[in-house]
Amino acid sequence: MKNFPCLASSGLASPGDQAEQMRRYLLEQQSWIRQVLSIRSADPQAVDELFQEFIVSVLKSDFSIQQAEPPPAWLYVVAVRTALLHRRRLGRRRRMLHRYATSASRQYDEESTPDPLGLLLAKEREKLIQSAIARLLPKDQELLTLKYTQGWSYSEIAKHLGLTESQVTTQLHRARVRLRQLLSAHFLLSETTP
Repeated sequence: MKNFPCLASSGLASPGDQAEQMRRYLLEQQSWIRQVLSIRSADPQAVDELFQEFIVSVLKSDFSIQQAEPPPAWLYVVAVRTALLHRRRLGRRRRMLHRYATSASRQYDEESTPDPLGLLLAKEREKLIQSAIARLLPKDQELLTLKYTQGWSYSEIAKHLGLTESQVTTQLHRARVRLRQLLSAHFLLSETTP
């Protein structure tokens, strides 16, 4: 079994030295790891961010030289897990946005009798809301979806995101203002174009 290059040969390296050696080793391995992240995540634009997450996962782990798996196989497992967690996050976000948009369009549909024009307008409204939400900052998207799709209270959001209730109130207010601005900008733009 090959020596793990990130550890000092004497075994007495300081934790800072070990982390630096691990960082150098990971940078040497980054080419194939990035390929795995790109393929497994199906999101080539997110590879830089995923590689950073991968490095953090490796540095936080308790990997030791006594493990039976060779390091490249272990690195591969961590890379696959990082990519799959990214795909899950994206899937959850898409489902929450879809639920939020459909619940908003359902509200409009229940107020009027269903007719072809009403259905078309509801679909357009849903697409408009989804695109406006997609243009918000990720933190704003999370807050709005947790509040209005999941139905969480301010205290539940605060508890899960590590914020105070007053921070949640302020940030939700700002997120709603930004969403309103995006939607108003769209309506103003559509009114001025012939």
